[in-house]
Amino acid sequence: MQLPDIALSVRQPWAWAIIFGGKDIENRSRAAVSHGMDPRRIAVHAAKGMTRDEYEDARETMAKIGVTCPRPDQLTRGAVIGAVTVTAIVNDHESPWFFGPRGLVLSDAEASDVIPSVGALGYFRWKRDGQFLAPLPWMVTWPEGVRKAPGRPKQPASAPLFEQR
Repeated sequence: MQLPDIALSVRQPWAWAIIFGGKDIENRSRAAVSHGMDPRRIAVHAAKGMTRDEYEDARETMAKIGVTCPRPDQLTRGAVIGAVTVTAIVNDHESPWFFGPRGLVLSDAEASDVIPSVGALGYFRWKRDGQFLAPLPWMVTWPEGVRKAPGRPKQPASAPLFEQR
C-alpha cells in the first residue's frame, strides 16, 4: 500500500479502533479542526503516549458498543499503522464513536506495515523515524477485567471521555 504523506497522530487504543475496530469518527476540538484539517486520505499514526486511565476508559467505551479492545501491551505506539479517508468534518453525528465537539468522518480504513515515526499535533508530514516502543510495565501486567485502582472514583457514564489527541 502507498501511504499518504500526511498523517494524524491518534492516541491508543483509538488508533487501533480506526484501523481494526470500525471506528468511523475521530473526535477533535473545534480549534484543532480549524487549523488545517480537511477531507483527504491520511496515514494513521499511533501516538507514543497512552496512560492506564485512557486505556481503561477507551476499553470500556468500546465494550459498550461491542468492540473488544486488545490488551495494552499488544497496541503499537509511536508508529504509522495504516491509512483512512477523512470524508467530512461534522459538528454532530449518529455514530456511537462520536463524542464531539467536532468529528472527522472516516472511511476505507486499511492497515499497513508498522513504520516507526515521530508524531505531531494536527495533520503533519510524517517520515520513518524512531524505534519501536516496548510496552510500559503497567501494560504488561495489566489484568483482564480490572477497572481502576481501588479508591479512585469511577467516571459517571454520562460524563464526556477525555479528548483524543
